Amino acid sequence: MNKVSHLSFARLVLIVLLCCGFQAGASDEDAIRNTPPSALDSGFAGLYNLDFDGAQKHFAAWQNLHPDDPMGPASEAAGFLFSEFNRLGVLETQFYENDSAFDKRPKLAPDPALKAKFDQAITRSETLAHARLDKDRNDRDALFALTLSSGLQADYAALIEKRNIASLHFTKEASANAQQLLAVCHDCYDALLATGFSKYIIGSMAAPVRWILRMGGLPADKQGGIDDLHTTAERGHYLAPFARILLAIAYVREKNKAAAIQMLSGLRQEFPGNTLFPREIARLQTTH
Repeated sequence: MNKVSHLSFARLVLIVLLCCGFQAGASDEDAIRNTPPSALDSGFAGLYNLDFDGAQKHFAAWQNLHPDDPMGPASEAAGFLFSEFNRLGVLETQFYENDSAFDKRPKLAPDPALKAKFDQAITRSETLAHARLDKDRNDRDALFALTLSSGLQADYAALIEKRNIASLHFTKEASANAQQLLAVCHDCYDALLATGFSKYIIGSMAAPVRWILRMGGLPADKQGGIDDLHTTAERGHYLAPFARILLAIAYVREKNKAAAIQMLSGLRQEFPGNTLFPREIARLQTTH
C-alpha cells in the first residue's frame, strides 16, 4: 500500500475530530454528571443525531451567552463540517474496510457557501483562543478550541479537498495543542481522542511509513491508540460517543465485526435520530 493511500485512510479516521466538539469543563466528571445539560451539550447531541439545524441553534445560543468563548464558533464550524460530510456521504466511508475502497470513492462537490461559513467560524474561534492564550498560555478552553479547529481543517482538506499534505500540517497542530492541554489537565479525557486514533492508524502502517510520520512528529503506537480511545469512550464527555464510533471503525479494520456491531448498537440506542448506525449494522451483518 503506497504512502498516499495510508495517509488517506489516516486522515479519514483521525479525528480529530470529525464533527464533534468539547471544552475544558469536561474534566470534572462528577460535576458534569450533576449539572443540567448546557447549550453545548444539546448541540453536540444534535450533531450525533444528525439534527444539524437544531445543533446550530444551540451553538448560537451558547455564543450569545458566552461571546468570548472560542468553543462557541469552533462548535459552529464542527456543525458545518459534519453536515457537509453527511450530505456528501463521507460519514459512510469511515467504515470502509480497506484503503483501496476509500481511494476509489467518487470526487466530491463541496458547497462553497458552507465552506465560507466554516472558514469564518474557524477564524473567530482561533482569534478568541489566541486572545485567551495571550493572558494565560494554559487556558484549557482555548487549547481545546485550537485542537478542534486544526482537526476540522485537517478533515476538510483531506476528506473533501483531497489535500493530504495540508491535512497532515493541521493534524500536527491539533496533536501539539492536545498534548499541551493534557500536560495541564490530566483528566481532560476528551483530548485523548486527538491522538488516540492517530496512534492506532499510524501504528498499523508499514514500517517505512511509520518512520516517515514519526520523523514528522506523529506518534505510532497501535495499542496505545486503542487504549486512549477506550479511555475517552469510558470517561470522556462530549467526545465519548465519537470515541466509540472510532473504536467501531477499528474493530471493522481488525475483522472483529461482532465487536463493531455491539458498539454501533449502543450508539443506535443512544442516538436514534442517526440513520448511519443502523445502516452500518445492517451492512456488517450481511457482509462476509
